Amino acid sequence: MIRWDYSGGKDRRSGLILTIPLCTEQTSMEELSATLDYLLGIPSEKCKARGFTVIVDGRKSQWNIVKTVVLMLQNVIPAEVSLVCVVKPDEFWDKKVTHFCFWKEKDRLGFEVILVSANKLTRYIEPCQLTDEFGGSLVYDHLDWLNKRLVFEKFTKESTSLLDELTVINENEKGSQAEKDRSSESNILPSFDPETVLQTGHELLSELQQRRFNGSEGGGGGTAWSPMDDELLAQPQVMKLLDSLREQYTKYQEVCRQRSKRSQLEEIQTKVMQVVNWLEGPGTEQLRTQWGIGDSIRASQALQQKHEEIESQHSEWFAVYVELNQQIAALLSAGDEEDLMELKGLQQQLSDVCYRQASQLEFRQNVLQSAHEFHMTAQDMSQQLDGLLGMLCADVAPADGAAIQQTLKHLEEKLKSVEGALQSLREKGQVLLDQMSTQTSFSYGKDVGIENKENIDHIHSVMEDMQLRKQRCEDMVDVRRLKMLQMVQLFKCEEDASQAVEWLGELLDALLKTHIRLGDDSQETKVLLEKHKKFVDVAQSTYDYGRQLLQATVVLCQSLRCTTRSSGDTLPRLNRVWKQFTVTSDERQHRLEMASAFHTAAEKILRESPELAELMVDVEAYEEVETVGKGLLDRLTVPVIFPDGSEQFFGSPGDMASSAESIRERMKLVEEKRFLQEEAEQRLDEEALEAGPRES
Repeated sequence: MIRWDYSGGKDRRSGLILTIPLCTEQTSMEELSATLDYLLGIPSEKCKARGFTVIVDGRKSQWNIVKTVVLMLQNVIPAEVSLVCVVKPDEFWDKKVTHFCFWKEKDRLGFEVILVSANKLTRYIEPCQLTDEFGGSLVYDHLDWLNKRLVFEKFTKESTSLLDELTVINENEKGSQAEKDRSSESNILPSFDPETVLQTGHELLSELQQRRFNGSEGGGGGTAWSPMDDELLAQPQVMKLLDSLREQYTKYQEVCRQRSKRSQLEEIQTKVMQVVNWLEGPGTEQLRTQWGIGDSIRASQALQQKHEEIESQHSEWFAVYVELNQQIAALLSAGDEEDLMELKGLQQQLSDVCYRQASQLEFRQNVLQSAHEFHMTAQDMSQQLDGLLGMLCADVAPADGAAIQQTLKHLEEKLKSVEGALQSLREKGQVLLDQMSTQTSFSYGKDVGIENKENIDHIHSVMEDMQLRKQRCEDMVDVRRLKMLQMVQLFKCEEDASQAVEWLGELLDALLKTHIRLGDDSQETKVLLEKHKKFVDVAQSTYDYGRQLLQATVVLCQSLRCTTRSSGDTLPRLNRVWKQFTVTSDERQHRLEMASAFHTAAEKILRESPELAELMVDVEAYEEVETVGKGLLDRLTVPVIFPDGSEQFFGSPGDMASSAESIRERMKLVEEKRFLQEEAEQRLDEEALEAGPRES
């Protein structure tokens, strides 16, 4: 067998060297051509363009084989071959050469053929690019190269086949749903394990890269092995195949994930239909038979217990719903658009049925709860009416006003409690009636009019009965209340009249002790005048209120045919305090008015500018301020004299001294202003006198 190989060396034109070691065995042209075609398919087009140097090692072969190989090169690749070096044996075929001179056939062959001895081959090729069999230093292991080549071809074949299979699988996944269903039924496992092929490719690529790296570090010793060019070993092709394979494998993994998800989706859909079928079947049938509300507390409690049993059965299916909803939510977070629509549809269907059933359960529970509260309220009101009736039938003889008030308060509380109970009964009854009116929407087509009519009639009957009993008790309460209210009102009027006298006294005391300030300016004084008027209005209302109470006391005593016990001295005390308040308020009013006039006049003067002649203040204004101020100071020293001859000062002496000092300060400022104005007038007169002679 002829062994053809690339040693990895290059000629002086950077062309690849093809070594053809021949032996004595005869080889067919087909085999030679096939081998050459195989080797020529390894380098890239760029590498081929640089040409080949072919070394035909004929030292162990016959001349006719050498001639056949050279002619075969001429027939197969004349354009790629630049030089053919035929290594002749020591004893050459001298006679045969005369019959075929290669150098004369150069034009016909298309390349140059040189017959050379092995030791003279370095004339044409550098020694470092020749292997040791030709006297060179290039390290080359043909078996190692062949093994790597076989690994590469095996990887190429498997990866190409795997790429085709993965591409078909991935493309089928992009088709219609029917195609997906058909492909899901078939086996989607590829012929080769993608992980194994990828690992083989990575190992091959790593080996090629490592050999290249080690070869580049061989140094200039001349004996290091020169690695095969990456174009010859197809390193870029390996990398490209790996990239494509990784891409398709990633898509394939996504396809597997999607199919797994669809399988999970079908399982979820089955469980969803189980939940939906039970809730719309047996679950709904259970609720159809439960419509009563009972006619007592005990009956409503029995219905509630039955409803709890139904809820317990539903809870098991609701737990399945929660689990399914969580699974669907997890798929929604990682699903594609198509799955999202289907998942949302399942989730919506499941949620609609479960929420509808839960709403019906809740509605039924609310009806039973309302019925129970209605019966509880009716029983409580019945007991309250019994207690009120017993209280009205008993004779009550209060000894004093406090006892009357206490009895009346207790009676009113009882009646108010009954009214509250009746109102609560009506509200709860109305809630129950409203629920009965909406119950038809939950009947699943069943006519529940008869059952509802019985329930509604019972509710109205209970409320009407309680209303009649309450009305009878109210009539009896009105009779008892009338006289007790008159007595309570009598005592109340007497107490309130005394309280009015106390309030009026407190207002008088406050007027004398706290209403002291006269204001630091006209604005503040006006505010104090307004407050004083309101204060007097309050006192007037208090006085009028006290007189009205005393008049009412007289009328009530006449109605009850009894004499007053504590109102004899109330009217004189009320009138005495009112007269004292009137005198005091008049004095306070007069002082505030004087203070307002004083501050107004003073502020008018202080606001004027003495530097302008046309704004000079009249002397009468200064005299007015002085007169009013002195009058106000004198007024502050005079006490308030009551009708009974007693006297009382406003506030303490210190308070009066403070008010007087404020007035004096304002008068002092006015006096200073007056002095400045006089100086300004004098200066203007002098300027006028001086201007007269100059004009003349």
